[in-house]
Amino acid sequence: MTDALKRLSEEGVAIWLDDLSRKRITSGNLAELIDQQHVVGVTTNPSIFQKAISSGDGYEQQLTDLAARKVTVEEAIRMITTADVRDAADILRPVFDASGGQDGRVSIEVDPRLAHNTAATIAEAKQLAWLVDRPNTLIKIPATRAGLPAITEVIGLGISVNVTLIFSLARYREVMDAFIAGLEKAKERGLDLAKIHSVASFFVSRVDTEIDKRIDALGTDEAKAARGKAGLANARLAYEAYEEVFSTPRWAALDKAQANKQRPLWASTGVKDKAYKDTLYVDDLVAPNTVNTMPEATLEATDDHGQITGNTISGTYEQSRAEIAAVEALGISYDEVVQLLEDEGVEKFEAAWTDLLKSTEAELSRLAPSEG
Repeated sequence: MTDALKRLSEEGVAIWLDDLSRKRITSGNLAELIDQQHVVGVTTNPSIFQKAISSGDGYEQQLTDLAARKVTVEEAIRMITTADVRDAADILRPVFDASGGQDGRVSIEVDPRLAHNTAATIAEAKQLAWLVDRPNTLIKIPATRAGLPAITEVIGLGISVNVTLIFSLARYREVMDAFIAGLEKAKERGLDLAKIHSVASFFVSRVDTEIDKRIDALGTDEAKAARGKAGLANARLAYEAYEEVFSTPRWAALDKAQANKQRPLWASTGVKDKAYKDTLYVDDLVAPNTVNTMPEATLEATDDHGQITGNTISGTYEQSRAEIAAVEALGISYDEVVQLLEDEGVEKFEAAWTDLLKSTEAELSRLAPSEG
């Protein structure tokens, strides 16, 4: 035990687990991670639920009951996923209370098929918040073009939001603007801004995966020197943008009204390339008022041999700009890469949701009571 996780927490990085399953809840594993590994939040996404429910572990009885009621497959999935989120939120409630509502939160995502439909995303977010019915929930809305006005409206209704699938710095600034506009709406409506929280999930490793693939195709020594640098540089420049936006006069007016800053959340922090250290996107993204949501393997690796040496973002901005410029100089378009990653991110979550619909439908058919 290096207690790197404790040091990470002390540096102002909230450790959230990027995984949830009924087995994790009922076995006491989640409570154990909170108690022993400094975990103070949980994130889910369609891929995580697809994996958990398809494994079948712990869902048989609820699926049997749902089959007996002849519910639609969409309703079955919503009942199952919101039950898991509600139970996890209850386990995390003491953390929520102790942190004044900042942590102890569980995220649940709107149906990814709605990612390009603003009105449907808003309606789904309201429904999910009502279904889970816990103050320590975050509704995940993707940072697509259609997602931006949905973020503003949902925040404006007093619902806390986790904005997901952010890859580009330009889009991240639009996300922060949408969040602030939402708080301004909530203020106009007389809502308590202190109760509204948000995180902005900035994806890290996928940027390196895509850019490294293009670097490897070039094959030159000059190109290889740029490998594995863009993901961190992109995230660090996102933190610079966060510092800028939340020090403006516009923010100061909301700050006086007890509003909470939207924290940057580092997502996709599992290292995909074995050539890189497995704690890269933890050790090198340490800064105050951030969240790092980790797959369990990354959490364990950090606990075992993470090197937490203080703030590893401050003072890196010029170097980070140079590293993005070096990639562009190779003929690799930053704008093209981040747009591709956003499009692929939505597609991957849609595919996982479709797989979940199919596997759940098969289970409902298998468990349906015989007629007569």
